[in-house]
Amino acid sequence: MRKTNEKKRDFFWLSYSDLLTSLFFVMLVLFILVFSMQNKLIQDLEISNDTLFAAKEELERIREIERTVNNIDRNYFRYDTVNKKHILNMSFSFPTGNSDITRIVPDKRSDLIRAGKAIKNLILKFPEKENIKYLVVVEGQASNDGWHGNDDLSYHRAQSLVNFWKRNNVGLDRLRNCEIIIAGSGVRGVPRDRPDRPPANQRFLITIVPKIGEMTK
Repeated sequence: MRKTNEKKRDFFWLSYSDLLTSLFFVMLVLFILVFSMQNKLIQDLEISNDTLFAAKEELERIREIERTVNNIDRNYFRYDTVNKKHILNMSFSFPTGNSDITRIVPDKRSDLIRAGKAIKNLILKFPEKENIKYLVVVEGQASNDGWHGNDDLSYHRAQSLVNFWKRNNVGLDRLRNCEIIIAGSGVRGVPRDRPDRPPANQRFLITIVPKIGEMTK
């Protein structure tokens, strides 16, 4: 009887030992699993933090570029915050039906050259290696003077300004990160000066759009 009890006791402790050993291995496996998942979660969080930090830096860089564009030389431009356009700060008039920039009265050609160079200096402010390109839209407007060809006329006036810049070595057309678009909005473009009478809207609107790709540090 004693031997039987001893055998039962030995069997119990052996089973108990096996159970504890099994539980130990289960706990060890769970610990390793949790530890691995925790490490992966930490790595994912670090990657997410790095990504968010990089995105924040890029957003700040974009805002800096936009502020620079919006604050282009105030001697020659004023920025229309509603229509997102730069308006040349000069008043002049063309003869009716004429688009020749040399015919404007009063003669503002020297100011127009300096305004073009202000755009160029803006574009050169950020190195080309930063992968920033600019779309420069030169838009001509016409006064509501009843001239039948104001749409075409406003386009040719804008073209005359771009060609004038080329002849005077402003050099926008030679910048690899600058694309120039010539447009004419006739008497329908925005913004419009009021009252709308000749020569209130014989002017140029400049839209400068930075096209920002992947940035490098």
